[in-house]
Amino acid sequence: MRLVAVARLSFQNLLWRTTGLRLAGRAVVRALEHPDPNVRTIAGMWLVRAGRAAEPLLLEAVAARRSLPLVAQILADIGDRRAEPILVMLSRDPDPEVARAAREALRVLAVQLGSPPGDGRTPPA
Repeated sequence: MRLVAVARLSFQNLLWRTTGLRLAGRAVVRALEHPDPNVRTIAGMWLVRAGRAAEPLLLEAVAARRSLPLVAQILADIGDRRAEPILVMLSRDPDPEVARAAREALRVLAVQLGSPPGDGRTPPA
């Protein structure tokens, strides 16, 4: 793990969470592209922990097609039903990795929301 990268990410997360500064929040989302998997994991955990506050930043990442498999997973882990249409759209993405991640995210979201996969909203695997 790169300690400098983690320290920078920690500062950006703290700044975003305490002030709401979107620039700092975007830096946390950009960390999902970091070469170190530990840095990506930490960024993802902080975004999930931020919950609904992270959703606008994650939707920006979707629009920019950045880190789509991870972003889909994070949206599902947050557990907000409003992410469902985005995940359904991503489940039809031409990139098979993105589509697979979105389908898995839809299953996770269904569990989070207490509705079984295949209930008519969640596309089958």
